[in-house]
Amino acid sequence: MRLYAEVLEVWYAQRCVERIPRLRGEGKHHVQYRHLIDWLVKKPGAFENYRYRADLFPSSHFRRAYDQLKGRLSVNNAAAVYLKILQLAADQGESLVERALQALSDRHQDLSCEAVEAQAARLREGPRTADEVRVAEVDFAAYDSLLEAA
Repeated sequence: MRLYAEVLEVWYAQRCVERIPRLRGEGKHHVQYRHLIDWLVKKPGAFENYRYRADLFPSSHFRRAYDQLKGRLSVNNAAAVYLKILQLAADQGESLVERALQALSDRHQDLSCEAVEAQAARLREGPRTADEVRVAEVDFAAYDSLLEAA
């Protein structure tokens, strides 16, 4: 372990495996959903009243997804579906699932774990489009004229 002014690093086998923000003072907490998501999926009813529930929304896309699920499903069913989506993020990558949530939201599709998983698979398989970059040819005659002038 390495303790710095702002972070705590956990090292294993010459590799940094975890970076945790260093919190000072009383009453501060930092919960990483990856550490307890498997337990929460088994007991989704515990999610709604969980003391540190706000820490289980990695970004605003995840929060909006949960709010959308709550508007469409009962609280317990919404929590169960959301926790499966969060488990998918822990297993397949948070940024991939976040992009899938954003894509589904942009198309105004109903959220479900299956829909998010299918969208994540499409994003993973599909090629990422890159902006086409065109570089103009260099006119070396201008450099030759500089050298001749010197």
